[in-house]
Amino acid sequence: MDYTAEDEILIESKWQELMLSCKKICKNEADWNFIKRAYFLAKEAHQGVRRRSGEPYLLHPIAVAKIVVDEIGLGVKSVVAALLHDVVEDTDYTVEDMEHIFGHKIATMVDGLTKMSGVFNADTSRQAEYFRKVLLTLSDDVRVILIKIADRLHNMRTLGSMPQNKQVKITGETIYLFAPLAYRLGLHAIKTELEDLCMKYRFPKEYAEITQQINETSAAREEYIRKFNAPIIETLDRYGIKYEISGRVKSAYSIWTKMVRKQIPMSEIYDLFAIRIVFQPLEFPSEKTQCWQIYSSITDIYTPKPDRLRDWISMPKANGYEALHSTVMGPDGIWVEVQIRTQRMEDIAERGFAAHWKYKQASITQDEDEFDKWLKMIRTALDSPSQNAIDFLDNFKLSLYTSEITVFTPKGEARHLPYGATALDLAYDVHTKIGNKAIGAKVNHKIVPVTTQLSSGDQVEIITAESARPKPEWLEFVFTAKAKQAIKNFIKREQEDNLERGMEMLDARLSELNITPNNRVLRKLMEAYDCSNKDELYVKIGAGLVTLDNLEKIIKTNSKNKILKFWTLFIKDNDDDADDEIEESKQPHKEQHDGTQLTIAECCHPLPGDNVVGFKDPITHQIIVHKATCDELNRLASQHGECIVKEAIQWSQYKTQSSLATIEILGIDRMGVLVDLANVVTNDFSVNMRQINIQTHDGIFEGTLSLYVRDAESLNAILDRLRRMKGMESVKRTN
Repeated sequence: MDYTAEDEILIESKWQELMLSCKKICKNEADWNFIKRAYFLAKEAHQGVRRRSGEPYLLHPIAVAKIVVDEIGLGVKSVVAALLHDVVEDTDYTVEDMEHIFGHKIATMVDGLTKMSGVFNADTSRQAEYFRKVLLTLSDDVRVILIKIADRLHNMRTLGSMPQNKQVKITGETIYLFAPLAYRLGLHAIKTELEDLCMKYRFPKEYAEITQQINETSAAREEYIRKFNAPIIETLDRYGIKYEISGRVKSAYSIWTKMVRKQIPMSEIYDLFAIRIVFQPLEFPSEKTQCWQIYSSITDIYTPKPDRLRDWISMPKANGYEALHSTVMGPDGIWVEVQIRTQRMEDIAERGFAAHWKYKQASITQDEDEFDKWLKMIRTALDSPSQNAIDFLDNFKLSLYTSEITVFTPKGEARHLPYGATALDLAYDVHTKIGNKAIGAKVNHKIVPVTTQLSSGDQVEIITAESARPKPEWLEFVFTAKAKQAIKNFIKREQEDNLERGMEMLDARLSELNITPNNRVLRKLMEAYDCSNKDELYVKIGAGLVTLDNLEKIIKTNSKNKILKFWTLFIKDNDDDADDEIEESKQPHKEQHDGTQLTIAECCHPLPGDNVVGFKDPITHQIIVHKATCDELNRLASQHGECIVKEAIQWSQYKTQSSLATIEILGIDRMGVLVDLANVVTNDFSVNMRQINIQTHDGIFEGTLSLYVRDAESLNAILDRLRRMKGMESVKRTN
């Protein structure tokens, strides 16, 4: 069906906006014609097609192309590829057609974007192959990934038209992979918007509340910023510096994650905004020197907080970010973060890789920087075949560090590692052979275990031995993708013999008992022997860690799963994709279940009343119920989005069985604090305590309470009451 006259007017309007944006990248008539050819082909290919929202599909590639040029800063070829990015996937055009019409480079980019689209919809084996191939373009042509991020950004901006289960899938992928990837490529503004949009659709109530509070306090905040900036402006003007100074509020997602992490209200978050100074540097002295001169001028006005100085000029972040951050004591006793950077640093911070590459091309020196080293590390990691798609995605995720430390080798070479990395991570970062043979380390000339966590500035020497070999428990102590993959590869080679032997032993034993091996039998054995998959079961049997003496008894015993007792399943009518596995009723109705299909997620322990999402395990086909805020749910959604349950899972109100919850408390010690705690829990709320563990030291008490509560609402009421106790500093739910 052709577009209406109104559709054509809207398309033409958006196309003219894109043409206006392209003025800064088109150098000649050939550039303009190249973009126009791509536009008219895309228009013909997508003619009459509409998005789920009802708008013409062509508006999507136009919007992606505009993001590419305006918000990422790419050039003509990237705009052309963005306009064509869905043509091969959704129409009869082929990659060969693209090469014939637009040349080899555009065809390669469109092919990469087409395969990227298949990553999250393909089955597990294809997923790893596609993702690895596309990520290899990071070393050859990063523009493919940048265009895909632009594609994801526009999809997130229009996510409201998608059904709830698809929103969970897409936001899970976005928060797990795309937002960290945008950060790693230096796209700070896009990364922030992706996070905020994830929160908007996954947690609309919390997003609305925080946004409202930010808006309500804007007048007072702007007045304070003017008051804070006044003496700084006077000083910078006196020195004749060309600059821009602004105040930026933290994102809603950033505020919310801090509230969740510290379990505090927004009123107790004091660093809601930061002051940014962007200046035009002089030719002499160096940019670094001029940043420190401005810092010195500011600290003459306001007292700095010594432990909050961040020097990313002397040693930039691995994504190219450079700036000087300091927190100073402003008027009225409020701590304020001040960020100092040049216009070049600002461009790189906002435009990421595109700006980074532009400035590097203009530089006299072409030395390998941290960004180049990361790209090289990605290619090295991709060259090592992964066990499966899940491992591959997890390992890639680990390379998207959001917080880093810098350590030094004995010869003084700086190495960047993720925050929390151990000496073992450094050993593998230097070379796989060193990691495999590591037995210990010298940190600042003191011998420590190889699993010791490192701090920024440590000087580390790895101690090795020829007889050493990686241990499975090392996987619990390493953070980097390279270390995890190297350990897994070694263990895999070692386990292959055990796996084959275990299969033979199990088959022989089942044959003796005249039992046919099937999924039901294997699930019972995996549960009994605490194995997450069949391979682990076979390996344990082959290694002698599991005996088969009680095999018959285990198989004949009924499983005792932790069944979810409180829930009502609503099946909602929607027009989701026809190829989805779960069929839906034509009319909305309420269906009661006996609970045999649902289990509580061990990773987050949801309570009755918590906002929850169902995930259908692709192996056992049981529905695992997670808290909506669960990090593990985001990981699963990014890898098995099709398994997110469409039905909304809610807690019923008519059962009263209690669930166990654990609370961490911290406060100022005083006489009678234990009695007051017991009174609040037992007298005020009539709640049974399973365990109380309190320790005191140096005038501080801390500990845990394990309580049996009916639901999340009851628990939140207890938490609020405990926070009002005299001397109480922190009260947090841990599960």
